[in-house]
Amino acid sequence: MSHIDTTVLEGLNLRRAGERRQERDKLGQDEFLKLMTAQLNNQDPLKPMQSGEFFTQIAQFSSVAGMQELQDSFKQVASAMFSSQVLQASAMIGRSVLVPGQRVALEGGKEVTGMVELDASTPSLQVSVYDTAGQLVRRLDLGQQSAGEVTFQWDGRNDKGEALPDGEYFLRAEAQYDGGFEGLQTYVTARVESVAVGAGGQGVTLNLAGRDPVGLAGIKRVM
Repeated sequence: MSHIDTTVLEGLNLRRAGERRQERDKLGQDEFLKLMTAQLNNQDPLKPMQSGEFFTQIAQFSSVAGMQELQDSFKQVASAMFSSQVLQASAMIGRSVLVPGQRVALEGGKEVTGMVELDASTPSLQVSVYDTAGQLVRRLDLGQQSAGEVTFQWDGRNDKGEALPDGEYFLRAEAQYDGGFEGLQTYVTARVESVAVGAGGQGVTLNLAGRDPVGLAGIKRVM
């Protein structure tokens, strides 16, 4: 048999397989309709099937019939979104981002910057700096502030104006409301060193200098 004849037979076999698959789908639909008809004819008149149950069964059948097509579509969308995330994350390498956190690293006397977000105006906003022993080394009094984002800077000095050694420190922000102080989430800046892609193409994380990795959803702002 020639190569052309073999190719033709293969094409016929594929077409017949597709026709048989379509026939099975059609048979499934016919069986479903017969089952639903029988169920309606034999239902208890004192306890009729609720319309919600009826439509739920139809929706379940339809979802099964089109599940493969939906899965294929979702895979294409997910792949496109993932590629976009990788490109977006790669563009951040070498730049600074604002991420939620309390831990900061003092290096070479460089100024530490951060931000808090106020839901409402406050007569007094304070940011306290603690060392690794839990000792208060500096309190920044930011005074009265309106609702919204408020940035702050710490110059690496204690309340006496003395330069503190390089190392790890912790921040705590508090705003005064109704006579008491309420703790707030602090955001700090960090430099993006590299991008990591999860196993099997699942998830994109940013590796930050001196901080734990963070996902794209954890980025408050790119500086």
